This record gives sequence, C-alpha cells and structure tokens, in this order.
Amino acid sequence: MEESLDFDSLQSLFPLTWPIPTPVTHKNLLEPSDLLREEDLQRNTGSFRHWWTAIHATRDAVVAQQKKSGSVDSALENALGVLSTPEARLGLQKLTYLYEAALAYFPTSFKMWKSYLQMRTLYVLGKGVKPKRAGGRKKLAEIKDALEDELESAETWEGGLDGVIGWEEWKALIATFERALVWLPTMPRLWLMYFTLFQHPKCPAQISHTHARRTFDRALRTLPPSLHHRVWSVYLLWSESKGGSTTARVYRRYLAIDPSITERYTAILLSPENPQQRPLEAAKLLLGLARQAAKGKYTSPEGKSPYQLLGDWLDVVQQYPEDVGMDLEEAERDLAQASDDVKPEKQVSTKPGGPSSLMRVAAPPQPAETEDPYDEDADPSSSRKINVEKVVQKDGLDIYKDQAGRLWAGLATYWSKRGEFDKAKETFEKGITTVLTVRDFTQIFDSYTEFWESLNTALLGALESPEDDDAVAEIEADLDKQIQEFEALIDRRPFLVNEVLIRRNPNDVQEWEKRVALWAENDEKVAETYTKALETISPKRATPNFHRLYINFAKFYEEGGTTGQAEPDLPTAHQIFERATKVNFKLVEELAEVWCEWAELELRHENYDEAIRIMQRAAFVPKDTRTSYHDQTLPVQARLFKSLKLWSFYVDLEESIGSVETTKNVYDKILELRIANAQIIVNYATFLEDNQYFEESFKVYERGVELFNFPISFEIWNIYLSKFVKRYGGSKLERTRDLFEQALEKCPQKFCKPLFLMYAKLEEDFGLATRAMSIYERAAGVVADEDKFEMFTIYIAKVTENFGLPATRPIFERAIELLPDRQTAQMCLRFASMERKLGEIDRARAVYAHASQFCDPRINPEFWAEWNQFEVETGSEDTFKEYLRIKRSVQSQYNTEASFLAAHALAGKKDAGVGKGSGQATGPVDPMAAAEKQATKGPSFVRATATALPPPTNGQSEPLATSAEGNEEEIQMSDED
Repeated sequence: MEESLDFDSLQSLFPLTWPIPTPVTHKNLLEPSDLLREEDLQRNTGSFRHWWTAIHATRDAVVAQQKKSGSVDSALENALGVLSTPEARLGLQKLTYLYEAALAYFPTSFKMWKSYLQMRTLYVLGKGVKPKRAGGRKKLAEIKDALEDELESAETWEGGLDGVIGWEEWKALIATFERALVWLPTMPRLWLMYFTLFQHPKCPAQISHTHARRTFDRALRTLPPSLHHRVWSVYLLWSESKGGSTTARVYRRYLAIDPSITERYTAILLSPENPQQRPLEAAKLLLGLARQAAKGKYTSPEGKSPYQLLGDWLDVVQQYPEDVGMDLEEAERDLAQASDDVKPEKQVSTKPGGPSSLMRVAAPPQPAETEDPYDEDADPSSSRKINVEKVVQKDGLDIYKDQAGRLWAGLATYWSKRGEFDKAKETFEKGITTVLTVRDFTQIFDSYTEFWESLNTALLGALESPEDDDAVAEIEADLDKQIQEFEALIDRRPFLVNEVLIRRNPNDVQEWEKRVALWAENDEKVAETYTKALETISPKRATPNFHRLYINFAKFYEEGGTTGQAEPDLPTAHQIFERATKVNFKLVEELAEVWCEWAELELRHENYDEAIRIMQRAAFVPKDTRTSYHDQTLPVQARLFKSLKLWSFYVDLEESIGSVETTKNVYDKILELRIANAQIIVNYATFLEDNQYFEESFKVYERGVELFNFPISFEIWNIYLSKFVKRYGGSKLERTRDLFEQALEKCPQKFCKPLFLMYAKLEEDFGLATRAMSIYERAAGVVADEDKFEMFTIYIAKVTENFGLPATRPIFERAIELLPDRQTAQMCLRFASMERKLGEIDRARAVYAHASQFCDPRINPEFWAEWNQFEVETGSEDTFKEYLRIKRSVQSQYNTEASFLAAHALAGKKDAGVGKGSGQATGPVDPMAAAEKQATKGPSFVRATATALPPPTNGQSEPLATSAEGNEEEIQMSDED
C-alpha cells in the first residue's frame, strides 16, 4: 500500500504541482466526462464566467471524491495532512491545472489569484481555524491594540504537510505566491496570505526565517505607507516568535518610527522565555522613556507616569545589577570626570566698542528648535553600562523629592547585590538622614534592616561550614560586629524618625520637645538640643508653645539637669529668661508667660523682692498707651503692657507679698489701661472688702458697671447689690433704692427678674409692703415673656400673704390679659380655683368659659375634665348643657387640618407611656368623652335605664339618674323636660 511507504517513498511523491500538471504529462487528469468542459473552455477562452464555473464544478467533484476515500493511517496523515490520500493528491493536480490554465488568460485577476492561493494553501497548510469574532474587524489606530487584536485572531491549522517530506511542494507554493505578487504587488491581502505560511508550525526553516524576513521587508518597500501598519502587526509578532537577535532588530527598526511599544519590547527583552535576555538594552530604553515622559514628549500606552517608568528602570537595575550598572570604581571615575567637565564660562567683555562687545543690530534672535543632545545612557545600541547612582540622583532624587524613599532603597539594594556592602551602608545612611517624610524613612529603614538580616544570615551560614579554625574566628568577629551595628541601628530609630520630622518642619516645637525627651538623662545632649532648637526655630513660624522651650530650658538649669544630680545653675537660667524676653513671639501671651515663669522661679527660691522687680519691668507702661493690643505690625514687647495675663499675675503677686497700697496701685493701673474684665472688678472689690475698705470696694463695683454693658454688668450689679444690702441693710434705704433703680434702668428684660426679686425682698424686709407689691406689679409687666407666669405666681402669693385672697382678683385679671394663650389657661384654672374657695361659683364658671377659647379638647383634656367635674359638683342641667355647647363650639373651632395635625402630634407624645403592642390607652376612660361619644350616635341623650342619685345638697339641680354600666355623671331628663 502507498500509505505504508517509508520516508524516501513519501518524499518521492512530491512535487505534485511542479512542473505544472497538464493532460499531456499526467494522463489521469482528464476523464471522458471532462471532454465537454474542455471543449466549452476552448470555445470561450476569454470568458471569465466559464472558467470560474468550471473550476468550482471540478472543486466540488474533487471534494466529493475525497469524502468517498477510506480511512488513512494516523502517522501518514500526520506527515502528509490533506494530501495523505491519492484522491486528494489527484484533486490538487486537477485544480492546479485548471487554475493555471485560467490564469494564462486572466493573469491580473485578483479574484482568481486569491481563490487559487487559498486552494493551494489548504492542501499544504491544512484546514485553517480562526476564533469567532463578534462583528467585523476593528480599525485600530494604535499598534499596541493591533498586536493584541492580531494575537486574539491568530489562525491555527488542522493537519498540514510536513516541511521535510513535502519540501518540494512548499517550494512550489512559495513560487506560486511570488508569481502572484509579480502581477499584483500592491494587493495587501495577497501579502497577508503569504505571511501565514511563515507562521505555520510545519513551515520549513529555510522559508520561515531568512526568506520570511526578506519577504516582510519587500512588503514594506512595495506597499504604500498607509498600509504598513497591517504588515508591522504581523511582522512584529513573527519576530517575537523567533526571538534572539531577530526580535531585537525588527523591533529596533519599528521603534525608530513609533516608540509607543517600547515598554512591550522591554518586557520581551527581559522575558524568561527569551533565550538571549538583554537587560542593558531594556534598562536604557526605560531610562530614555522616563526622561522623554518627564519632558512631555512621550505618553505611556499603559498610563504610567514618568516616575513609574523610572521605577521600572530601577527594578531592572536591581534585578540585573552586574549586566546594567557600572562597578564602584568606574562609577566614581565617571562622577569625577563629570564634575571636571563643568567649568565656569569664560567672561566676555561688554565694554562698548571693545573687541568682544555684543552688538544687536536687528530683531532679537528667535530660539531655534534643537534636538535633544546625544545621551549615551539612553542609547540602546551603546554597550557602555549605566552609572546608576548618577542617574538616580539626577533623574530621581532631584525631581521626585516626595518619592525619595523608594529611590534611596533601590540604589542601596543595587550596591548590595553587586557585593559593595560598604557602599550600600553608606547609601542607606545617606537616605535616612536626608528624607523629609516618615513614609520615605520607613521604606528605607525597612530595606536597611532586611539588608542587615541578610548579611547576618550569610555569616551564620558561613559559620556552619567553615574552611578552617582561623576562618571561624574571623567570621565570629565579623558577626559580633555586625550584630552590634544592627542593634545600634534599631536603638537609633526613634532619633532618626524625630530628625525626619524636624527636617520636614524645623519650626515644630513639639518635635524638638520629643527630641529632648529621647535623650532622657543625657544632660549634655539635652542642653545641646535645647540650644540648637532655639537657634533653629523662627518665632513667627513656630508651632504653638514656642515659649515653653525657653521656660523648660531654664528649668533644666534650675533643677540641676534632668536627674537633678547636678548643681542648680540659676545665673544661666536667668540668662535664658533674659534672652527669651527679647524674642518677638507670635502672641503677646507667650511673652507674658515667660515673664510670669521668671517671677515664679524667683519665688521658688524665696527672692521675693527680685520677683517684684521682674514684674515691674514686665508691666512698665509707656507714655503713649493708645497702642492696640491686636496690632500685629508691632513687636510683642511694645504690646505687653496691655496683657491681662501679665497684670493678673502681677496683682496676685502683690496681694501675696506686697502691701495694700501697692496692690491698689496695680489694680488702679489695670482699670486705667481699660483692660480689666469682670473678674478683675470682683477680685479688686473683694480685696478691698477683706481689708475693711467697704466704700472703696463699692466704688470699684460702680466703676465696673460703668465699664461693661449687659450681660456682664448684670453679674457685677448682682454681686454689688447683694453686698450693699448685706452691709447696710435698711440703714441707707434711699441709697439702696437708687442703686436698684440704676441697675434696672438699662437692664434687658431677660436679666431683670433676679434684680426685681432682690429689690422687692429689700422692701419687704426694710421698707413698706405696698412698695414691695408695686415692685412685684412692675416686674410682672417688665420681665421677659417666659418669666411672666412665674412672676405673676410670686406676686399673687405675696398679695395673698399680705392682703388676702380677694385682693388677688385684679392681679389675676391682669395676668390673663398679659400672659400667652397656653399660660392664660393655667392662670384661669388657678383663678377659678380661687373663686371657688371664695364661694363665687358664677365667677368661677365665667372664668372657665373665658379660658375655654384657649384650650383645644384634644390637647388640653385636663382643663375640660376639671370643668366637667366642676359642673358635676356645682352646676345644674342648664349649666351643663352650656358647658357641652361651649366644648363643641371650641372643638369645631379647632377642627382644622393644621390644628388636627398639631393635636395629633401632641396626643402621640402624651400617649408615649402606653404599653408596647397595645393600640389603646390602659388608663380609666374619661366619662365626659364617653358621654359625648354616645351623644354623637343619635339625638337621644337620656338613657332608658337609670338609678336614683342622692338628693342635692346645695339647692341646685343635680343629675337625676345614671347607668350602672354607662356614664356615672349622665343627666336623666323626664319626658316633659
């Protein structure tokens, strides 16, 4: 059987299509049934339709014949693909004969060539399978998207002719493509079909490498530039599949015209699958991209910022330190050479008429657009390695100051991976002592600790397998030294963090205080820190409590250091305070506190006279006292004399260790400067009172009420009047009355109530009751609305106590006129109660009727319940009917939507105490409400069943009967009534 032939036998089957098969050379191409077709084609050689119809009919017959062929050995099918059967090989020759004959008449027909080439590739490459796509092919503007789209739509093949066995047939197919391109060189579809051959896995190496590359180049030279992107997307993917120098050269050519896929190229250069990795070229490309992006000349397709591109470059440097960066000596030479190249420019004489003078005779020169100078560090074709430290400093630290932590850590890691451990330590130390944020410091410090741990781990590993005893001793010594240095680094961490915060803001007082606390008992370092802080901090930019540094520094010398073991050094403390008094602080209060602390230092050492002298210096009053305390343009020393804090301490000091006269002088000076507050007034008056200067203390109160307005003067009046009344009682009644009248003259309504009560109490105790009542009456009309009810209540109680209940009737009437509606109802209830006590039932009923207009039955059920009880106890049938009529009238008056909503809300609040889960109240049912409910059901009012009630006792008509189950207070009426 032909299928069982060996390799030579199979190779001898090819080529099938070269020379081109004809009926003369291949007797089995034509069958008797084909004679009609041949005759028809001979008669119509110029008809494209006849040739096309004949080709399709033959193709259909060939396909049908192939389907009838039997099964084929899998090994043979794997080697020959579609051509594994004799029927398929014969069908290929038949179709080739027809296509070639047709092309002899239509050599420039794109449709014929495309169909012919698709047929030939089907037999050689096998059946192509493309992934299904939604919609048509997208028109992509970016090469990056085009490459991804090309990868997604990459074609795969089922079967295919082995490149070694069918070498001749592959060559024949290549020759066919070349002939097609001779006739149609500008058809991109033919080129793309040609390119699919090179991507086939069974394509012979002679075709898929050099020939393929030359074909891609010919396509770029032949096709117009507008179609080059279709070639490049296939060309670049083909080069990636080949790898090595092929990928590098193809990508370099494309990047010369479009650098947008440089990042993709660098990823390919560093890919583990790449047999020839090129880290130096990748690093230089990334560095060039970072510099171009920083200038705004490059935009990353991945959306990366210039710093991210520089970070990618640093990652490559860390991963391939030996391949990318210079060694330490070469880097130092490069830095030295760069510093030598920077020389000052030669000065040019500008003397008019001089030999080197510059003369402008036309318009100013226009800046010319110049290309960027040559940069060897960013040239991928250069083999010179990169000076990593120079690049990190120039392109990283000098620009991205907020990302210094990552850059310093990366640079130090680079040196450590090169084995330059001393240089790595130096870099780490330089980084942690120059960064300005805690985040950057943490990044560097974490990397630094990992570096030390790796060194210690390496030494421990070397210690486990030493070469000899001398090596063990040397390793142990190195290990002990490194462990000590590592522990010292850990101990330094709080100081290093503090230094970072101080570098970020040298005027941060709190961080300087923390630094002092870190030194603990090291007095020398504490003094050095205080001195450096006071020299560094700018008073106007300092954070709050800058003055506390001077105070704490002085206390440090006063207490003999932090531990107190040294001798107290008061002269130095005095010098510190003296220096502090000359500092222009932001706030006057800070300077005042410095003076006060200085005086307290003297007090602690019992130098009382010196303390007084210090406060006298601080409180010196200039001739011109019109200086504004809040004028920020003046130094704080010029505004210190108006500091109330300073004067308050001064006066306390005088009260403690001075005389009465000196204390009075200080208080008077405070009042003259008009900086006193109410507390100063009260303290001064209390001081005079304690020293038996009563009249002078009252004068101080009077000065105080003149200085301040309400509400501050109200507090002074309150204390003043109480003190005056307590002192003189009724002995100076007229003067006391004048004081009360002065106090009430300008007193606002909301503050006058206590003064009126005090005034009335004075008249009750020492004056006339009638004057006291007149004051109460006056107060009831003057006080604020929220206090009037209480004031009337007190007034009524006082009148009742002094003149009896009948005298309160006009007061109740006035209260009803003045009080708000809500309080009017409450006052009416009290008025009615008073009238009932006096036996005036009709007057009480009239008061209830007047109050009813202010009481909504849904909101004030208590009022109506009380009136109901009143009518039950004292009324008649007619009065009860009138009560019900009034209630219904009031209820209809309030029966509006707004009133209903308000009543419903208030009723809900009142029913909040009802048990959970219950929709009804659990308290007793209101009898009147039950009666009204029943009355609304029909015209009937009298129930049929009744029980007799006790006879009336006051001569008035009483309810006749009530139901045992219904309303107990229901009135029974006879039929006659």
